[in-house]
Amino acid sequence: MDMRPTPLQELIRNRRSVRRYLDKPVEREKVLACLEAARLAPSAENVQPWRFLVVDDPEVKQRFAAAAFSGIYSFSRFAAKAPVLIVILARPDLLANHIGKHIQDISFYLIDVGIAGEHLALQAEELGLGTCWIGWFNTRRTRKFFHIPRPFKIVSMMALGYHEARPTSEKKRKTLAEIAWFNRLDK
Repeated sequence: MDMRPTPLQELIRNRRSVRRYLDKPVEREKVLACLEAARLAPSAENVQPWRFLVVDDPEVKQRFAAAAFSGIYSFSRFAAKAPVLIVILARPDLLANHIGKHIQDISFYLIDVGIAGEHLALQAEELGLGTCWIGWFNTRRTRKFFHIPRPFKIVSMMALGYHEARPTSEKKRKTLAEIAWFNRLDK
């Protein structure tokens, strides 16, 4: 059996969280291609709870980043250098998310948004763009800055842009034997 990595596996293997971006705008067509990849993601009960607020106007992005990445959130200020910031929102559905949350104790919309976001990140990688998921930012100021209504949950943010040279070293990952079992859980 041929065990060479497939093109998809190579894409996944090469994707990194990028924290250094070139001062080069991202073409709108590439942003739209990334959003289209996210749009095609599966979701619980096909609710498609994800919403994406794209911030690519340099002036708006600068003012927004100053609000979102200040104070205790300054650790994430590297993202302000990315040409594009995408605020990832969710609009949870009553049945699939609220009732499902009470029965299963799982917020399905978070899984759905994660799948869509990773579709976006992998499409970006294929287009020669870098991304970084950002969870550490001021959600209260984000909501206020963009006047985001309450039915929307602010889930995360993603930085997007052309990246500086990336490290060529292999990512450290656990072995399959450490994370996967067949037919029984081996502790």
